[in-house]
Amino acid sequence: MASFIVTLQLQPDDAAFFNRMRRQYYPAHANEVHAHLTLFYRLPADEPQIITSLATMVARPSFVLQVNEVQRYTNGIAYTLISAELQALHEALQTQWAPWLIPRDRQPLRPHITIMNQVTAFKTQQAHEQLMANFRPFEVTATGVEVWRYLKGPWKLVGEYSFLT
Repeated sequence: MASFIVTLQLQPDDAAFFNRMRRQYYPAHANEVHAHLTLFYRLPADEPQIITSLATMVARPSFVLQVNEVQRYTNGIAYTLISAELQALHEALQTQWAPWLIPRDRQPLRPHITIMNQVTAFKTQQAHEQLMANFRPFEVTATGVEVWRYLKGPWKLVGEYSFLT
């Protein structure tokens, strides 16, 4: 069954920063998609209400997120983000799409953008130390939501749903 992935769209300069980090740190052989903040991991592509509900759900102003940490995992690194507006949007979408959510998508959102994955713990530690040496919290702007079709590797953009400006 075909499925959708829903991600948060960032202002172009903000997205470019995370894409540069991902190109620098993510193993090239496994880096098939752009840096992204996933809101929902798997929604049924054959359910028309998912797409039609987005038009009303994104009728809201753009908002700012705080990039507050470089999080180290066993085999990867992600920037973590904080935003009350994002949490509220995610909870509203969870309510709207409740019948179609997989268990992972029913959980509270822990916003992050992965820039390194599938590497050794040693490489992760080295990269984390390098990134932390100059890290200062900063802000990025959310400008909308993107819907992607999962293709068992790369993704195909289905639609962009912009917030009000």
